[in-house]
Amino acid sequence: MHRFDPQTSPAIVDSILAYAADRLRLDPVPLDGPLSREELTEAAGATITADGLGATRALDVYADVLAPACLSTDHPRYLSFIPCAPTKEAAAFDVVVGASSIYGGSWMEGAGAVHAENETLRWIADLAGLPAEAGGVFVNGGTIGNLSALVAARHTARRQRTEAGSDVRPWRVATTYGAHSSIQSACDVMDAELVTVEADERWRLNGDNLRKTLQECGPETFFAVVATCGTTNFGIIDDLTSVAAVCRELGIWFHVDGAYGGAALAAPSVRERFVGVEQADSFIVDPHKWLFAPYDCCALLYRNPALARAAHTQHATYLDVLNEAEQWNPTDYSVGLTRRARGLPLWFSLAVHGTRAYSDAIERTLEVARFAEAEIERRPYVEALRERDLSVIVFRRIGWAPADYQAWSDRLLAEEFAFVVPTSHDGETVTRFAIVNPLTSEDDIAAILDTMA
Repeated sequence: MHRFDPQTSPAIVDSILAYAADRLRLDPVPLDGPLSREELTEAAGATITADGLGATRALDVYADVLAPACLSTDHPRYLSFIPCAPTKEAAAFDVVVGASSIYGGSWMEGAGAVHAENETLRWIADLAGLPAEAGGVFVNGGTIGNLSALVAARHTARRQRTEAGSDVRPWRVATTYGAHSSIQSACDVMDAELVTVEADERWRLNGDNLRKTLQECGPETFFAVVATCGTTNFGIIDDLTSVAAVCRELGIWFHVDGAYGGAALAAPSVRERFVGVEQADSFIVDPHKWLFAPYDCCALLYRNPALARAAHTQHATYLDVLNEAEQWNPTDYSVGLTRRARGLPLWFSLAVHGTRAYSDAIERTLEVARFAEAEIERRPYVEALRERDLSVIVFRRIGWAPADYQAWSDRLLAEEFAFVVPTSHDGETVTRFAIVNPLTSEDDIAAILDTMA
């Protein structure tokens, strides 16, 4: 299986690359839609067999049955959750990364890839205003990014308490109800307690409410505070400056989750909304969300990477050759040891297009979001729940019950017209647009709103 057969391998490789090339050429891409397990079983048949299907048949099954049963998250009218709309260059280069068999965990084994990833991380760190010594790693998503940052935060807090002669082992994290579900998941994994701080009148975490909660519970019991710049459901940016001040005052790690919204640091029109992020001890942003990289890719950055390395470096005799070296090993900065060089597709796209093109593309999505907000304001049968911060708009269809939203959403998907699912707020079923695809147009927004009339 592992040798290149001059009789059969060229045709197999050519067929797979041709499929990838054809997918990249599609404009627009099909929205497609899911099938049931029974439908897929009947259509695909048995695919894992003793003798194999052969490359032609296996590729046909994927192209004709399996792929059409997967939604295209880069479709211009895929506006649910947070879409993924990679550039053609980033998606194409992911093929190169997969074919290159690069181990991206250590400098010894992947120096060139790590160098390119670090240059890309430096660009993100500069956008956030982090110091020159900041650094980190690309992990597979915001959940692992947040978990890794909180592991480093707890390790640091425990060491500091020990050095100060305190016998208190901090076990709490503070955030607001709008924080991503991965924060609760991380606390569950770490056996930590998540304390919810009351939001202010703009639904943000702010310093005054944070200080009150910390003082009530005991600041010494907390090892991290998590602020968000771009909550998933509403796109809310917390009051980062005041939160940072409280964290600094009380000596608590300040983590900023920018998985979705952090990309807008590259957009001059909204950059001032992120003031305070430069004070973060750790920060994440998912390039597969709004920085046009393919799945899966989260940039995790630390103000002081040495603190993360102390928390995450794994020790074993077979790793001594890596741990005793002075080079940068990405696996020292997150949960996990084995890693692919998942930052390379973003690096390649940035290298091809330049950072100005990224700023322009993000500004374009914000322009469409402004249109969507204005269009919702103009139409009498819909209304926004809150003024948007970035490119997420949550709104209600006046007079609809939960079943109406679901039926509407199901119909749009069944017709392969759009993918817009219901969400909820304070017990009310509503819906939302998450606009991160530069190919999403004003006409797309208007057409979807028309279906609600």
